[in-house]
Amino acid sequence: MRLSTTDVYALHALGYLGTVEQERWVASERIAEATGVARPYLVRLLAALVAAGIVVSKKGARGGYALSRPAATINLRDVMRAIDGPIAPLSCVSLVWFKACPEQDRCHARGAVYERLRDALLHAMADITVADLAADVAAGVDYRHCLDHVMRASG
Repeated sequence: MRLSTTDVYALHALGYLGTVEQERWVASERIAEATGVARPYLVRLLAALVAAGIVVSKKGARGGYALSRPAATINLRDVMRAIDGPIAPLSCVSLVWFKACPEQDRCHARGAVYERLRDALLHAMADITVADLAADVAAGVDYRHCLDHVMRASG
């Protein structure tokens, strides 16, 4: 699994929202300023999180964004699915976006590698919550430095 710039932005925005009192609305401009994410990009990212039920939004002068539930109950597995879709390395082992493979019953790599990778990723991401990200933000950790370490596919 490789994190993208979008993933880092999402984690940073959620960590920031996790530091704000629940049910307090935060304007997109304020989130953009705190995270360094360009507002137009941030708004599209937040829309995906709203569609997934992770964030709620309210229109109007007193509107903005907030976590839909306590930060400790929002795990990164659900966040990453909302942002990137499948977590599994291949659709033949996906729990949510499964697509059968004609070789799946006799493919050794499926069980020995792909299912084990999927399970390890799901387990690790289920154990990490937005509250963990909020602790980073509260401690002054700036995820913008992670952008220097995003792995790019070599061409």
